Amino acid sequence: MIDPLYVASGFGVGLLVGMTGVGGGSLMTPLLILLFGVHPSTAVGTDLLYAAATKTGGSVVHGWSRSVHWPAVLRLACGSLPASALTLLVLWQLDLRSDAERSLVNLVLCFALLLTATSLIFRKAIMERYRRKRERVDERTTAIATVVTGIVLGVLVSISSVGAGAVGVTVLLLLYPRLPMATIVGSDIAHAVPLTLVAGIGHWALGDVDWGLMGVLLLGSLPGIIVGSFSATRVPETVLRLTLASVLFVVASKIMFAELNLSSAFVTALAWTH
Repeated sequence: MIDPLYVASGFGVGLLVGMTGVGGGSLMTPLLILLFGVHPSTAVGTDLLYAAATKTGGSVVHGWSRSVHWPAVLRLACGSLPASALTLLVLWQLDLRSDAERSLVNLVLCFALLLTATSLIFRKAIMERYRRKRERVDERTTAIATVVTGIVLGVLVSISSVGAGAVGVTVLLLLYPRLPMATIVGSDIAHAVPLTLVAGIGHWALGDVDWGLMGVLLLGSLPGIIVGSFSATRVPETVLRLTLASVLFVVASKIMFAELNLSSAFVTALAWTH
């Protein structure tokens, strides 16, 4: 049976991704964990492959509109893809138990959500402070900084599926201040496709993908991201950005409190055994 709630969730998240380049992992992964009760590692693995398929549709639209800066995309990928593969290899070697894996994913997820929300709220202030300085930086420094950004995103996305959106967009705005916003968003979405695909395949190899769930989410998200990509310039960006940031702060707090409660319960149980 196809659950309409899953389809509606997919459409809503796809719409946000198309309009802002943000909201894929940062909304879908917490949604799967908190609302639908999916195990964190399965939520991350499923969301990564879901994001790869979803953002392919968005990148095609942005590519068709010529709103992708391919040199930036290639530089990000040079850092993110090797970093993602290495992170997944480390996770596989650690062979964490279910509880340890859950805690690791939840903690990295909280960090990534807070980082995303902060970058959404303070993006304008960061731009005003550093953009003029960035315009005087040479091309080689920009290229190196872009690759380093890719490395950080590769690690974050591979563990939590969050970070490629708002964090990537904010850094690209700093590194490429002359590019229009639509091109920044298009470049961020285009880079997210190979990154989420590589990370998603890695999680599939680790057994962390629910294919049935992913298929139902895609039913809603593919139309959502296409509609969102075409309407990207028609929505008040500031209102959308601040609303999304508020939601992310609430979600991060909820996951953190749940994790702290689990940790305190584990410590109490351990104390009773002694």
